[in-house]
Amino acid sequence: MTTNGNAPQTAEELLNAVGPAFSKLRRTSLLEVENPISAKDLSRTLVLNIILEHTRGSDREITVGAVAELLGVDPSVASRMVSDNIKAGYLIRAASQQDGRRTVLLLSPEGTELMARFRRHQRDAFDYITADWDERDRLEFARLMLKYVDSLAQLKDRGLAVDAKGA
Repeated sequence: MTTNGNAPQTAEELLNAVGPAFSKLRRTSLLEVENPISAKDLSRTLVLNIILEHTRGSDREITVGAVAELLGVDPSVASRMVSDNIKAGYLIRAASQQDGRRTVLLLSPEGTELMARFRRHQRDAFDYITADWDERDRLEFARLMLKYVDSLAQLKDRGLAVDAKGA
């Protein structure tokens, strides 16, 4: 493997650098490119994305408990995060269509717009960061990132995912 400044030089160093690199990825959302997202709204998108991801195209309903489980946080933490999104106007509490005793969470029109703006910002950040990359490398990176995320989802579908709270 060739060296590039402080770039990992061996396969082992490269693989060991993946974890720290993932921890830096969320910071790209704070880049000042088109469609800026405030740090507060960036944190809110964690909850909104969970709700979008798990309700899109299905009749699945999301509760505060489900948000806690999916984010791997204590229910009281999830409750505060959800309350913050409701106060900001991004979420609505509604009666469950499946069990009227339960309260479920739905994105408001403002929440839907924030997520659309967030997605545009993510794309703009990707384009900005990779502007000097070869187009083939950009597309290959995008393809591999999506493959990685799909593999993670398949682990969960097979019941093999590690409990987020224990990770």
